[in-house]
Amino acid sequence: METSLLIDNTPRAAAEGKTFARRHPTDDRLITTVAAASIADARVAAESAGRAYATWSQTGPTERRRVLLRAADLVEEKVDEFVTTMALEVGASELWSRFNVGLTASLFREAASLATQIQGETIPTDKPGTLSMTIRQPVGVILSIAPWNGPVVLAARALAYPLVCGNTVVFRASETSPRTHALLVEILHAAGLPAGALNLLTTAPADAPAVIDELIAHPAVRRINFTGSTRVGRIIAQKAASHLKRCLLELGGKSPLIILKDANIDDAVRAAVFGSFLYQGQICMSTERLIVDASVADQVASKIADQVRTLPAGDPTENPSCVIGPMAFRESGARINALIEDALGKGATLLVGGRAEGATMPATVLDHVTSEMAIYDAETFGPITVMIRAGDTADAVRIANDTAYGLAASVFSRDLSGAIAVAMQLQSGSCHINGATVQNEAQAPFGGVKDSGYGRFDGRAVIDEFTELKWLTIEPSNQPYPF
Repeated sequence: METSLLIDNTPRAAAEGKTFARRHPTDDRLITTVAAASIADARVAAESAGRAYATWSQTGPTERRRVLLRAADLVEEKVDEFVTTMALEVGASELWSRFNVGLTASLFREAASLATQIQGETIPTDKPGTLSMTIRQPVGVILSIAPWNGPVVLAARALAYPLVCGNTVVFRASETSPRTHALLVEILHAAGLPAGALNLLTTAPADAPAVIDELIAHPAVRRINFTGSTRVGRIIAQKAASHLKRCLLELGGKSPLIILKDANIDDAVRAAVFGSFLYQGQICMSTERLIVDASVADQVASKIADQVRTLPAGDPTENPSCVIGPMAFRESGARINALIEDALGKGATLLVGGRAEGATMPATVLDHVTSEMAIYDAETFGPITVMIRAGDTADAVRIANDTAYGLAASVFSRDLSGAIAVAMQLQSGSCHINGATVQNEAQAPFGGVKDSGYGRFDGRAVIDEFTELKWLTIEPSNQPYPF
């Protein structure tokens, strides 16, 4: 596969003719040859988006809605291409790819519905004869940076919401899923976006910091949205702050699933296995901690081990129905193995699974994990989860909050009042009672607290992220002044 830059709706090579390769993490075969943008390309893309903003920002809600609804249909028509491309680029199973496409179509339709919901309000005033109100306006060019792990839906939200609010977008695609991201941009262009409203850049990993710095500093770029690691998100926030530009950041997680002593164990274990091992655990809201009341922990451990052993593994390019495929990066194996060795050396036990070999790793659960172990709070981003035994409900809440992260959480209990009380104490952007930590609906706001970032994608809350609120008054010109 090959990708080009897409500027003014036209494919083009990078200014210096430079490319880089995306290779498969297990056998190093060439997957995608990718155009490697330079600082000069970044300037061209930002200037193009700036020109397009003058007209797209004045486009009415019906046209914005039409484009996004057409894009939703095209995404569904291209589902097989997405399945093939994601399997090659990021090791996605057919389940994960189709899940991404379905969520993306829903997201585009939900975003389309927001076109007429970008509203202000009237404000009471003490000035006689005056009408006081607020209005919401688009802000300009948005720099959108999306990751590889949910490449369709996470890119879609980074593009659709700014566009429906009347902004234009420079999209810096992931070097890990470049063809998947390019396919989504091509769909939006085919749906009717005018030239320059959405420009695509891909960068070689070594060039990415300089290109992104150029875009953040560019005067046409007014806001940045980034989904990715906390480490990189912190850097982007610092750089944006130096230019007084607002960010929306959805970052890392260490999501807990709490199983209280009165929970339905079978239901909780099914949710735990799904949340821990969907797409090899490479999801920001993957269940990375099972916090289990000690009185039922042995029962949970037995049942979860039995279920995990049955998960089919393989290469999704050869077996699309496998659950556990390769991780996206070969070096992930050594990183996770070091965490396993540290935990086992400090008293954890290997409940099921084992070590990684490069990007290949079996579904793994460690039991008896404690706060002295690095894996207790380190985001693993792989097919591994840990069990932490809690003394009681209060201890479970303490453990759940004993982390730098705060993205998603889950509580299992038959006592709904008690579960709600627990959910209200958890420091997380979302919490699901008797449901998995991995959940997404386009009409519901999603984001985190603490080191998981700030701001919200999805739902009506997203309008605030991509518009400016202006106070407007209409007053009698002959009003008196005190001097």
